[in-house]
Amino acid sequence: MFKRILGILLAAGLTTGVAWAAESPFIGAWKLDPAKSRLPDAMKVESKGGNTYAFDFGAGAETIAVDGSDQPGEGGTLLSVKAEAPDTWIVTRKKDGRQQLRATWKLSKDGRTLTDNFRGSLSIDYVYRRADGGSGFAGDWHSIKETINSPLSMQVTAFEGDGLSFITPSLTRNVKFDGKDYPGMPAGASASARQMDARTLVITDKAAGTVSDTREVRLSPDRKTLTVTVRIPGRAEPNVLVFDRS
Repeated sequence: MFKRILGILLAAGLTTGVAWAAESPFIGAWKLDPAKSRLPDAMKVESKGGNTYAFDFGAGAETIAVDGSDQPGEGGTLLSVKAEAPDTWIVTRKKDGRQQLRATWKLSKDGRTLTDNFRGSLSIDYVYRRADGGSGFAGDWHSIKETINSPLSMQVTAFEGDGLSFITPSLTRNVKFDGKDYPGMPAGASASARQMDARTLVITDKAAGTVSDTREVRLSPDRKTLTVTVRIPGRAEPNVLVFDRS
């Protein structure tokens, strides 16, 4: 009798989980609102003498010569920086023979600001301000303005009955609310999640087993807006992505 009752309770719990996923208010198609979103960034460029520099974009320093050639970078990538003019550098990153990003850096005449036309999975124009007393491109740079040019859509669907999948063109994040890591896309990415309340989720992303960010996903009371606040280790300011239901 006990086993029969236990079986009924487990079945009821499973049904409830599946029903929750099917009826989850997070499910739907979402479109980024660039005007309400912010992607603050910081980077450090340190001169090592001659044409050699250390570039730290948040994952540790990558030391290369600024000569336009492809050189070993972090995560198995190839990093290249070319001085196209005294006030203009071209930065590219490749992996497995494919270009991941291309950025055009332009230094202001007074050397206090740097513009970065970043073209990667997103097209973003950054304006950075120097935070130290460096000179030329060498310095501690913090963004003061980010203009998102490319549209970004996100689809949220049910995942294995009682979980959710957050799908963008470059990333698939699969989660269940049991604290366990579930693999996603690209290879090596995984995520775990907790549900804080009916309209708030907290997701921890990992890359190759190391935490890459923590994001709070909050649904507005009218269920028309999804705000994703992304906190990246080592960065003071979070990214804030605001999506409207489409």
